[in-house]
Amino acid sequence: MTGTPNQIEWAEQIRPRVDAEFARVATAFREVAARQSGQAADDTLALIKIVEEKRDEVLAHTDAGYYIRDWQELSDQVRRLIGADARFTEIRDRRKSYAL
Repeated sequence: MTGTPNQIEWAEQIRPRVDAEFARVATAFREVAARQSGQAADDTLALIKIVEEKRDEVLAHTDAGYYIRDWQELSDQVRRLIGADARFTEIRDRRKSYAL
């Protein structure tokens, strides 16, 4: 990790919380998928894959400042990352068509 010793120490405290937040979201989706069937379950499993990929991308950052700046206070970062993914938009639009 790059940064000052204090930044690195701070980022190393933040990273496990970030990882845990991604794990929490993935677990929630897994619980939902377990109650679903067919295309709905497939869509939810695809969402889990997106969550896991985003987690890997975030945790691959080596700049301590990134964690301090963007992840120090956890709020809706994971939701926003997922929502900005084109695959999520595709799934959301497909699910809307089910409701019609």
